[in-house]
Amino acid sequence: MVRVVHAGDFHLDSAFGALTPEQARQRRMESRRTPERLVEWANDHGADLLLLSGDLFDSDSPYGDTAPLLAQALGCFRGQAVIAPGNHDPLTPDGPYARTRWSDNVHIFTEDRMQTITFPDLNCAVHGAAFTAPECPTDSVLPGFRVPQDGLIHIGLLHGDVTTSDSRYRPIRAADIAGSGLDYLALGHVHSCSGVLTAGAVPYAYCGCIEGRGFDELGERGFLFGEVGAGTADLRFVPFARRRYCIAQVDVTDGDALTALERTLPHDTEQDIYRLRLTGTPEQPPRLSLLEEALSDRFFALQLRDETAVRRDLWDKCGEDTLRGLFLQQLRSTCGADPQSQRLMEQAAAFGLAAIDDREV
Repeated sequence: MVRVVHAGDFHLDSAFGALTPEQARQRRMESRRTPERLVEWANDHGADLLLLSGDLFDSDSPYGDTAPLLAQALGCFRGQAVIAPGNHDPLTPDGPYARTRWSDNVHIFTEDRMQTITFPDLNCAVHGAAFTAPECPTDSVLPGFRVPQDGLIHIGLLHGDVTTSDSRYRPIRAADIAGSGLDYLALGHVHSCSGVLTAGAVPYAYCGCIEGRGFDELGERGFLFGEVGAGTADLRFVPFARRRYCIAQVDVTDGDALTALERTLPHDTEQDIYRLRLTGTPEQPPRLSLLEEALSDRFFALQLRDETAVRRDLWDKCGEDTLRGLFLQQLRSTCGADPQSQRLMEQAAAFGLAAIDDREV
């Protein structure tokens, strides 16, 4: 058995465009420490192999100290590190992989075809390929590839897109994974952790990105860790993100908006980046500047979105000779006068108007 850490899609030096310039600068500095933190974790947990499945850099022109810091961190790993460059950081003569001095325990695939690195001390071979350009519209590596029956543990390491359709980013077919005979295929490119899947008898997985970079990468992010043996791969997801992106929806219909937010939000949010969507039908529109001032210390970064429909405005078009007006008139005419009925009517109006306007409520 080989104990492996499978990580990738660091996207070092990302822009973090949704943050303020100072917050973005801090996030880039923190992300440059991610490899160091990962190596420390891998050493503490006795990992033999560090499988890095590409897009470690967000582009092939990172800041001057980013690649040397990555190389320094990987040089401290007590095992062997293997890198398969991806579409964001392809292996090119002028790119960071070629310009950087790497320690002897770091191995980088250099060609857009299957290459093999053997580790006799681990009774293991790692097979993989590099992106050598930002796009790779054909899978030129797995079709026809089959591992030898030599008693070694055979691991694949690729950046690509497991799909049944076309892709600009190395489309990989499940049938080719199944036919490879690999004991595990470590993949990068998809930013959500897939957990261990199978194609035929071959286990494979996307580790996901190690840090979220926007509100399209919510919640826990991390890597996979576990053991790979002949015909078996037992890996688990390890949350590792320094900060999480989260979206919360809070109904501020009744009472004070700040009270509703404080009652709803968890208490351990100081490290995280939140988007709060205010919904409901309050008497007055929420004052976002005051809410942001009151709540900003509870988050690393905060966005407030006012998606409320102020109660007095909800019925503005009632009675007009339009779909909106007729809908509101019909709804009001069928509602009782008690508070519960009024609340249900307001909710029905909000949902109905959202449907009419083809938007989310």
